[in-house]
Amino acid sequence: MLVPSRRQLRLEVWIVLGLSLGQSAVYSVVQLLDKMTRAPLAEGTSTLNRSQSTREYFDLTYQLLDIIFALVPVLLVLYFLTDQRQASPGNARNSGSAFQKLGFNFARPGRDLLQGVGLAALIGVPSLGLYAAGRALGITTAIIPSALDSYWWTVPVLILSAMRHAVLEEVIVVGYLLDRFGKFGWSTPLAIAVSSLLRGSYHLYQGFGPFIGNAVMGVVFAWLYTRTKRVMPLVIAHALLDIVAFVGFSLFGKAVGLG
Repeated sequence: MLVPSRRQLRLEVWIVLGLSLGQSAVYSVVQLLDKMTRAPLAEGTSTLNRSQSTREYFDLTYQLLDIIFALVPVLLVLYFLTDQRQASPGNARNSGSAFQKLGFNFARPGRDLLQGVGLAALIGVPSLGLYAAGRALGITTAIIPSALDSYWWTVPVLILSAMRHAVLEEVIVVGYLLDRFGKFGWSTPLAIAVSSLLRGSYHLYQGFGPFIGNAVMGVVFAWLYTRTKRVMPLVIAHALLDIVAFVGFSLFGKAVGLG
Protein backbone atom coordinates (compact mmCIF):
# COMPACT_ATOMS: atom_id res chain seq x y z
CA MET A 1 0.00 0.00 0.00
CA LEU A 2 1.34 3.46 -0.93
CA VAL A 3 1.95 5.75 2.03
CA PRO A 4 0.64 9.32 1.41
CA SER A 5 3.31 12.01 1.29
CA ARG A 6 3.16 15.03 3.59
CA ARG A 7 2.03 17.11 0.62
CA GLN A 8 -0.85 14.74 -0.02
CA LEU A 9 -1.79 14.75 3.67
CA ARG A 10 -1.78 18.55 3.77
CA LEU A 11 -4.09 18.65 0.75
CA GLU A 12 -6.29 16.05 2.44
CA VAL A 13 -6.51 18.20 5.60
CA TRP A 14 -7.41 21.32 3.62
CA ILE A 15 -10.17 19.41 1.81
CA VAL A 16 -11.59 18.02 5.06
CA LEU A 17 -11.54 21.43 6.73
CA GLY A 18 -12.99 23.10 3.64
CA LEU A 19 -15.93 20.71 3.85
CA SER A 20 -16.42 21.06 7.58
CA LEU A 21 -15.07 23.18 10.43
CA GLY A 22 -12.58 25.20 8.40
CA GLN A 23 -15.53 26.43 6.35
CA SER A 24 -17.36 27.20 9.60
CA ALA A 25 -14.35 29.20 10.82
CA VAL A 26 -14.35 31.38 7.68
CA TYR A 27 -18.06 32.07 7.97
CA SER A 28 -17.62 32.77 11.68
CA VAL A 29 -15.00 35.45 11.04
CA VAL A 30 -17.20 37.11 8.41
CA GLN A 31 -20.22 36.99 10.73
CA LEU A 32 -18.15 38.55 13.53
CA LEU A 33 -17.08 41.41 11.26
CA ASP A 34 -20.67 41.88 10.14
CA LYS A 35 -21.88 42.13 13.74
CA MET A 36 -19.04 44.44 14.81
CA THR A 37 -19.69 46.87 11.95
CA ARG A 38 -23.43 47.00 12.69
CA ALA A 39 -23.39 47.65 16.42
CA PRO A 40 -21.34 46.90 19.56
CA LEU A 41 -20.98 43.16 20.13
CA ALA A 42 -22.89 43.41 23.39
CA GLU A 43 -25.98 44.34 21.35
CA GLY A 44 -25.64 41.39 18.98
CA THR A 45 -27.17 37.95 19.28
CA SER A 46 -26.06 34.49 18.19
CA THR A 47 -28.72 31.82 17.71
CA LEU A 48 -27.42 28.25 17.65
CA ASN A 49 -30.48 26.19 16.68
CA ARG A 50 -32.84 28.04 14.38
CA SER A 51 -36.24 27.09 13.05
CA GLN A 52 -36.01 26.63 9.28
CA SER A 53 -39.68 26.52 8.40
CA THR A 54 -42.98 27.65 9.86
CA ARG A 55 -44.40 24.26 8.86
CA GLU A 56 -43.75 21.72 11.58
CA TYR A 57 -42.77 18.64 9.59
CA PHE A 58 -40.76 20.55 7.01
CA ASP A 59 -38.85 22.13 9.89
CA LEU A 60 -38.24 18.66 11.35
CA THR A 61 -37.04 17.43 7.95
CA TYR A 62 -34.63 20.34 7.54
CA GLN A 63 -33.26 19.84 11.07
CA LEU A 64 -32.61 16.13 10.50
CA LEU A 65 -31.04 16.73 7.09
CA ASP A 66 -28.67 19.30 8.61
CA ILE A 67 -27.60 16.82 11.27
CA ILE A 68 -27.10 13.96 8.80
CA PHE A 69 -25.13 15.91 6.20
CA ALA A 70 -22.98 17.61 8.86
CA LEU A 71 -21.67 14.16 9.82
CA VAL A 72 -20.52 13.25 6.30
CA PRO A 73 -17.04 14.82 6.87
CA VAL A 74 -16.74 12.56 9.93
CA LEU A 75 -17.26 9.53 7.70
CA LEU A 76 -14.65 10.95 5.35
CA VAL A 77 -11.98 11.27 8.05
CA LEU A 78 -12.80 7.83 9.40
CA TYR A 79 -12.18 6.51 5.90
CA PHE A 80 -8.89 8.42 5.62
CA LEU A 81 -7.72 7.17 9.01
CA THR A 82 -8.56 3.53 8.32
CA ASP A 83 -5.56 1.44 7.36
CA GLN A 84 -6.62 -0.27 4.15
CA ARG A 85 -4.09 -3.08 4.55
CA GLN A 86 -5.48 -6.45 5.49
CA ALA A 87 -5.16 -7.40 9.13
CA SER A 88 -3.34 -10.60 9.95
CA PRO A 89 -5.73 -13.48 10.72
CA GLY A 90 -6.88 -13.48 14.33
CA ASN A 91 -5.19 -10.17 15.13
CA ALA A 92 -8.00 -7.64 15.52
CA ARG A 93 -5.70 -5.15 17.21
CA ASN A 94 -3.92 -4.55 13.94
CA SER A 95 -7.10 -4.22 11.91
CA GLY A 96 -6.36 -0.56 11.15
CA SER A 97 -9.85 0.52 12.24
CA ALA A 98 -10.19 4.29 12.57
CA PHE A 99 -12.63 3.77 15.44
CA GLN A 100 -9.97 1.86 17.38
CA LYS A 101 -7.20 4.25 16.38
CA LEU A 102 -9.16 7.24 17.71
CA GLY A 103 -10.62 5.45 20.72
CA PHE A 104 -14.04 6.23 19.28
CA ASN A 105 -15.69 3.02 20.44
CA PHE A 106 -17.28 1.37 23.47
CA ALA A 107 -14.20 -0.53 24.63
CA ARG A 108 -14.33 1.02 28.12
CA PRO A 109 -17.80 2.55 28.58
CA GLY A 110 -17.69 3.08 32.34
CA ARG A 111 -14.35 4.86 32.42
CA ASP A 112 -15.17 6.96 29.34
CA LEU A 113 -18.48 8.02 30.88
CA LEU A 114 -16.87 9.02 34.17
CA GLN A 115 -14.16 11.00 32.38
CA GLY A 116 -16.77 12.63 30.14
CA VAL A 117 -18.95 13.71 33.06
CA GLY A 118 -15.91 15.03 34.92
CA LEU A 119 -14.74 16.99 31.89
CA ALA A 120 -18.21 18.44 31.37
CA ALA A 121 -18.24 19.69 34.96
CA LEU A 122 -14.69 21.03 34.67
CA ILE A 123 -15.49 22.99 31.51
CA GLY A 124 -19.15 23.85 32.08
CA VAL A 125 -19.01 25.85 35.31
CA PRO A 126 -16.12 28.17 34.29
CA SER A 127 -17.80 28.65 30.88
CA LEU A 128 -20.80 30.26 32.57
CA GLY A 129 -18.50 32.67 34.37
CA LEU A 130 -16.60 33.47 31.18
CA TYR A 131 -19.85 34.13 29.34
CA ALA A 132 -21.02 36.51 32.09
CA ALA A 133 -17.64 38.27 32.05
CA GLY A 134 -17.70 38.56 28.27
CA ARG A 135 -21.18 40.09 28.37
CA ALA A 136 -20.10 42.55 31.07
CA LEU A 137 -17.03 43.56 29.04
CA GLY A 138 -19.04 43.87 25.82
CA ILE A 139 -16.98 41.31 23.89
CA THR A 140 -19.61 38.56 23.73
CA THR A 141 -22.97 38.52 22.00
CA ALA A 142 -26.14 37.32 23.67
CA ILE A 143 -26.27 33.59 22.94
CA ILE A 144 -29.60 31.92 22.28
CA PRO A 145 -28.99 28.14 22.37
CA SER A 146 -32.34 27.30 20.79
CA ALA A 147 -34.96 29.21 18.82
CA LEU A 148 -36.91 26.15 17.72
CA ASP A 149 -40.67 26.19 18.11
CA SER A 150 -42.13 23.89 20.75
CA TYR A 151 -43.08 20.63 19.06
CA TRP A 152 -43.06 17.03 20.25
CA TRP A 153 -39.76 16.54 18.43
CA THR A 154 -37.95 19.66 19.68
CA VAL A 155 -36.08 18.06 22.60
CA PRO A 156 -35.03 14.90 20.66
CA VAL A 157 -33.76 17.07 17.79
CA LEU A 158 -31.81 19.29 20.20
CA ILE A 159 -30.21 16.18 21.72
CA LEU A 160 -29.30 14.91 18.25
CA SER A 161 -27.92 18.35 17.39
CA ALA A 162 -25.75 18.31 20.50
CA MET A 163 -24.44 14.84 19.64
CA ARG A 164 -23.76 15.98 16.08
CA HIS A 165 -21.61 18.88 17.28
CA ALA A 166 -19.77 16.65 19.74
CA VAL A 167 -18.91 13.95 17.21
CA LEU A 168 -18.03 16.39 14.42
CA GLU A 169 -15.76 18.59 16.50
CA GLU A 170 -13.98 16.01 18.63
CA VAL A 171 -13.36 13.47 15.87
CA ILE A 172 -12.09 16.05 13.37
CA VAL A 173 -10.49 18.81 15.46
CA VAL A 174 -8.87 16.51 18.01
CA GLY A 175 -8.58 12.94 16.74
CA TYR A 176 -8.04 13.52 13.03
CA LEU A 177 -6.03 16.74 13.12
CA LEU A 178 -3.65 15.62 15.86
CA ASP A 179 -2.97 12.45 13.88
CA ARG A 180 -2.25 14.40 10.70
CA PHE A 181 -0.25 17.13 12.45
CA GLY A 182 1.91 14.39 13.94
CA LYS A 183 2.56 13.04 10.45
CA PHE A 184 3.55 16.55 9.36
CA GLY A 185 6.33 16.32 11.94
CA TRP A 186 4.83 18.96 14.21
CA SER A 187 5.56 18.98 17.94
CA THR A 188 2.72 18.09 20.31
CA PRO A 189 2.43 21.64 21.75
CA LEU A 190 2.20 23.14 18.24
CA ALA A 191 -0.42 20.58 17.17
CA ILE A 192 -2.50 21.27 20.30
CA ALA A 193 -2.21 25.05 19.80
CA VAL A 194 -3.37 24.96 16.16
CA SER A 195 -6.20 22.54 16.95
CA SER A 196 -7.36 24.73 19.83
CA LEU A 197 -7.18 27.97 17.84
CA LEU A 198 -9.27 26.37 15.12
CA ARG A 199 -11.85 25.34 17.72
CA GLY A 200 -11.99 28.89 19.00
CA SER A 201 -12.16 30.42 15.53
CA TYR A 202 -15.38 28.76 14.43
CA HIS A 203 -17.03 30.17 17.56
CA LEU A 204 -15.96 33.75 16.81
CA TYR A 205 -19.43 34.64 15.53
CA GLN A 206 -20.46 34.53 19.20
CA GLY A 207 -17.79 37.08 20.15
CA PHE A 208 -14.30 37.05 21.62
CA GLY A 209 -15.31 35.52 24.94
CA PRO A 210 -16.49 32.24 23.36
CA PHE A 211 -13.35 32.25 21.18
CA ILE A 212 -11.17 32.32 24.28
CA GLY A 213 -13.29 29.82 26.19
CA ASN A 214 -13.43 27.30 23.37
CA ALA A 215 -9.71 27.66 22.66
CA VAL A 216 -8.95 26.87 26.31
CA MET A 217 -11.38 23.95 26.16
CA GLY A 218 -9.52 22.80 23.06
CA VAL A 219 -6.20 22.79 24.91
CA VAL A 220 -7.65 20.70 27.74
CA PHE A 221 -9.36 18.24 25.39
CA ALA A 222 -6.40 17.87 23.03
CA TRP A 223 -3.95 17.43 25.92
CA LEU A 224 -6.14 14.73 27.43
CA TYR A 225 -6.35 13.00 24.06
CA THR A 226 -2.56 12.89 23.76
CA ARG A 227 -2.50 11.12 27.12
CA THR A 228 -5.33 8.63 26.59
CA LYS A 229 -5.62 8.30 22.78
CA ARG A 230 -9.38 8.14 23.28
CA VAL A 231 -11.78 10.61 21.75
CA MET A 232 -14.91 9.04 23.29
CA PRO A 233 -14.66 10.85 26.69
CA LEU A 234 -14.36 14.13 24.78
CA VAL A 235 -17.44 13.34 22.71
CA ILE A 236 -19.40 12.49 25.86
CA ALA A 237 -18.31 15.68 27.65
CA HIS A 238 -19.07 17.89 24.66
CA ALA A 239 -22.46 16.25 24.11
CA LEU A 240 -23.41 16.73 27.78
CA LEU A 241 -22.44 20.41 27.70
CA ASP A 242 -24.49 21.07 24.57
CA ILE A 243 -27.47 19.01 25.72
CA VAL A 244 -27.66 20.97 28.98
CA ALA A 245 -27.38 24.27 27.07
CA PHE A 246 -29.78 23.43 24.24
CA VAL A 247 -32.44 21.48 26.10
CA GLY A 248 -32.20 23.49 29.30
CA PHE A 249 -32.72 26.75 27.42
CA SER A 250 -35.56 25.28 25.36
CA LEU A 251 -37.41 24.01 28.42
CA PHE A 252 -36.63 26.68 31.01
CA GLY A 253 -35.26 29.71 29.16
CA LYS A 254 -38.50 31.67 29.03
CA ALA A 255 -39.38 30.74 32.60
CA VAL A 256 -36.19 32.41 33.87
CA GLY A 257 -36.39 35.36 31.49
CA LEU A 258 -33.88 34.19 28.90
CA GLY A 259 -36.20 33.32 26.03
